[in-house]
Amino acid sequence: MTLKQILFLIALAVTLGVFAYSINRIIRFLKLTKAGFPVKDIGKRLKITWNVAIAQTKILRHPVAGFFHAMVFWGFMIITIGSIEMVVDGIAGKERLFSAAGVVYDVIIGLGDVFAAFIVFAILVFLARRLFMDIRRFKGVEMEKKSKLDANIALTFILLLMVSLLGMNAAYVAMHPIGHDGVYPVSEWLAGFVSGMDGDSLHVVHEAGWWSHILLIFIFANVLPYSKHFHVFMSVPNVFLSRLEPLGYVRNMKEITEEVKLMMDPDAAFSESAEGEEEEPQRFGAKDVDDLIWKNYFDSLACTECGRCTAVCPANITGKLLSPRKIMVDTRARMKEKGPGLLKDANYDDGKSLLRDYISEEELWACTMCNACAQECPININQPSIILELRRYLVMEEAAAPAELNAMFTNVENNGAPWQYPQEDRMKWAEGL
Repeated sequence: MTLKQILFLIALAVTLGVFAYSINRIIRFLKLTKAGFPVKDIGKRLKITWNVAIAQTKILRHPVAGFFHAMVFWGFMIITIGSIEMVVDGIAGKERLFSAAGVVYDVIIGLGDVFAAFIVFAILVFLARRLFMDIRRFKGVEMEKKSKLDANIALTFILLLMVSLLGMNAAYVAMHPIGHDGVYPVSEWLAGFVSGMDGDSLHVVHEAGWWSHILLIFIFANVLPYSKHFHVFMSVPNVFLSRLEPLGYVRNMKEITEEVKLMMDPDAAFSESAEGEEEEPQRFGAKDVDDLIWKNYFDSLACTECGRCTAVCPANITGKLLSPRKIMVDTRARMKEKGPGLLKDANYDDGKSLLRDYISEEELWACTMCNACAQECPININQPSIILELRRYLVMEEAAAPAELNAMFTNVENNGAPWQYPQEDRMKWAEGL
């Protein structure tokens, strides 16, 4: 076993260990939330995943930025195959083992080489937009300095990954001008800049590029779980877990449905089937992050804070406080704050909650439930579902709805209708007709 193999195996083991710790932490946080999102209709979900995640149909509705983003995504899919080859090569102590695939290998490596160059250009465009252009959807109270720094760091990582890959390929081609494995449309040209170097120097450049690229992958993979760019891993699974019902559909609360059924059929309360099924009263709606279902927290992890949801929100556009992006950012931040305490003690309470300490009542009641945010999200995040659960808590646990709604609720309870008139007076308007 060579020294390079030993060093690589150590780096790989450390990477996998840290990554496993991070993912296990996230899984434990997910377990703190509620059930209630069954995953069914796998065929339909696969179709949605292909259309939205792989074909990038939603992001491509934005012709310029969408095209650049889609190309970067597709490029990463191709380049990932080459990254897997590098891992296999590092373990085996060999070089370009996948070249045995012949023409298929040539196509994949050739596409990866071209995509790497395009991604370098695209990342420079993305950085320029963030640093020098005044784009409204990149702003907001939830967009703190660390969030903007996070985005710039992630883009810089990607830029360095592509530069190191092209440098490695260029040195490889210069070392093997005839008979090299794979096709390198861009690196063949780049090799001309280093072709005058001697063999030993080229080997050093190649190894520097190889180690830089693989170590950047390892570091980036372990930075992502603590970054908003965790969507690199989460976006495709989140699309697969998309809500399948129409966006305007509101799920009934099981507890309330049962109460209504008992009101309609009181005898059912004393039937044999109902005996022994009484459960402890549960909180209606959600006050804190652990009251939400696991899919809500999953959505927050997948959110990359692109701001497309907030950009189309009619409440936000008209100057109200509501920002759908902030709902997701706050959900993720609240779990990060409360989660570690809950893992140590299931009854942990820090005296704060997602409601009011993070998301205000004014924000919640500004939402019209139009679902424009969910429609626009490139990875099918469902922001209104969190808003709905928080509003349910306000109404059903605290009776803290706006005065107009409370008046309507009172009328429904007393008169069986939203209006203040008793049922026996409803047809008075028709007298004499």
